[in-house]
Amino acid sequence: MNLLSNETSPYLLQHAENPVCWMPWSETALQIAREQNKPILLSVGYSACHWCHVMAHESFEDPATAEIMNTLFINVKVDREERPDLDKIYQMAHSVLTERPGGWPLTVFIDPRDHMPIYAGTYFPDKPRHGLPSFSQLLRHVSDIYQTRQDDITRQSDSIRAILCKPLEATIPESLSLSAMPLDMARTQIEQQFDARYGGYSKAPKFPHPAIIERAMRHWYQTASNLSPDARLLHTALFSLERMSEGGLFDHLGGGFFRYSTDEKWMIPHFEKMLYDNGPLLWLNVQAWCLSKNPLYMYAASETAHWIMREMQAEDGGYYSALDADSEGVEGKFYVWQKPQIEDQLSDDDAELVIQRFGLDRAANFEGQWHLHAYLSEHQIADAFRLDDEQCHARLQQSRQSLLQLRQQRVRPGLDDKILTSWNALVIAAMAYAGRQLGQDDFFQSAQRAASFIKQHHWRDDRLLATSRQGQAHLNAYLDDYAFLLHALLELLQHDWSNEHYHWAIQLADTLLDQFEDSEHGGFFFTSHDHEQLIQRSKSFADEAIPSGNGIAALTLQRLGYLSGDTRYLAAAENSLKCAWQSINQHAISHCTMLHALEEYLQPPQIIVLRGQQDKLGDWQRYSRGHYLPSTMIFAIADHIETPDFATGKTTIGTACAYPCSGLNCQPPITSFEAYQHHLNKRFQSVTVDSR
Repeated sequence: MNLLSNETSPYLLQHAENPVCWMPWSETALQIAREQNKPILLSVGYSACHWCHVMAHESFEDPATAEIMNTLFINVKVDREERPDLDKIYQMAHSVLTERPGGWPLTVFIDPRDHMPIYAGTYFPDKPRHGLPSFSQLLRHVSDIYQTRQDDITRQSDSIRAILCKPLEATIPESLSLSAMPLDMARTQIEQQFDARYGGYSKAPKFPHPAIIERAMRHWYQTASNLSPDARLLHTALFSLERMSEGGLFDHLGGGFFRYSTDEKWMIPHFEKMLYDNGPLLWLNVQAWCLSKNPLYMYAASETAHWIMREMQAEDGGYYSALDADSEGVEGKFYVWQKPQIEDQLSDDDAELVIQRFGLDRAANFEGQWHLHAYLSEHQIADAFRLDDEQCHARLQQSRQSLLQLRQQRVRPGLDDKILTSWNALVIAAMAYAGRQLGQDDFFQSAQRAASFIKQHHWRDDRLLATSRQGQAHLNAYLDDYAFLLHALLELLQHDWSNEHYHWAIQLADTLLDQFEDSEHGGFFFTSHDHEQLIQRSKSFADEAIPSGNGIAALTLQRLGYLSGDTRYLAAAENSLKCAWQSINQHAISHCTMLHALEEYLQPPQIIVLRGQQDKLGDWQRYSRGHYLPSTMIFAIADHIETPDFATGKTTIGTACAYPCSGLNCQPPITSFEAYQHHLNKRFQSVTVDSR
């Protein structure tokens, strides 16, 4: 056993019995490297990473390779999901050194004196192939460089340091005025990148890009509100979601979405399932249903939510992180089928429905087997078999349940059971939103349980911790943890007002300002002011696989500022937008979450506070469901609840009433249910579409 056996990361625990003398990233490991004057071999990965497993099996489990590593280096293992701060820095260093994008496993050789990178790469094979040296050859080569070329290393380190430590933005000019120009730029770029044939916004490998989809829907909403709906851009969003949900990116038996598609048709995924993908995709499918009423989106959302509750939620409430791509050492083995397996499990008539819908009468699409990808829609199947749509759906659902029960008997993919604050927050927000909009109280209760878990286990001394496993929580939290959780609490409050959650939201917002804000240039650093000092303190505004932390912070601080009346939050959001302005204008489509915040800066969100008797408010809340309201928040505060400060003066008129405000400007209260219906209909019903 090496020094990983007491870690909370399942990824690090996977390597606890390697013959490599692994250590976690710590001051102890760094000090040993300095004292022994050995380079640090930093290996970064995560538990569901297929090529991480390959490199581990080929090299880290091999005694001969391990002996070289142990002799020449101090070997440090990092879970990129627990330490995204380190991953961001050394992925950037990799890009600088290689002029190529990084990935996982990330392999970086580090100078023990200043922790600057000497050499970087990703996967290296055990034998020379693919134009790469063997890993053992690389180990000896880098060790030789470190021993014989110190001057070269120093010069390279100085160059990299200048790039990594260069201020992201200069002082914001006083004359800077935020405008809608980047919103229009993003609109053009989204249409240019849209795959009109298969949906999505890139070629293979094809990722979901949820922030771009949401940007397209929000842009359509604004144009529709101005009586000139941009139907073309809305089509890019709805068609992309449709192709994902009908394709192999979606698990048609168990629910939930895989990480990405290896092909342009959304047919064969990389089979890992990540929590951080499924939160935003659940959110988007609910939104798509609200504005289109296409049942496909409700189905995809509901099945994803049920998968999250069934397979990803711990008994004590938190959400697990990921399911592996592999089972029994084979990628995708858990999910693929032979045609006779389906024919033996179902009746002849039901088997034929499944075979036609998922193309099992066509050539096998995954290594001689079939991964379920819908070639024909349910409506097309119903027409072909002369069934009505409801009857066809019911029979397919019954077949799905039967096949799912059979699949559950297989060896399951590995589960990464650590609980990350930021990823939980993404799902809490989506589950709360889905529960409210779809009228599914069990979804909301799931979100409540997860939020309670985070507060009980990850909230200590008015600060967040980033991760936990089996009751052991640790690591100073990051910007994403605070920003995403603040957003999640605002969603929970719209379903069921809680003064406890509201006060917690205020605490999170205050810590964002106290510990993460760049008070000189604006924006928020990824790490807190009292975080471990690393070679770079990153501050980024672009969306990655998850939304931009700065974007969510700006969006939610604006909303909380308007709700609470605390202008500090509004000023911090504005300064973040100004700090990001140059970056946004360089490539608008990469900054869609920041653009959501910009949009609400230029046209403040509407906040509706409902007051009244508990039994009367239910009708008003139910009528609010099912509308696509991307820039509207509705909070129902019953009379029996202690009135929060911002609602003082917003007293109940009659049995129930509504107080609508747009930004800092409030309108007269709405005192009848009919008038409230008219208010929502006038504002929202005219922009409802049907995409079926």
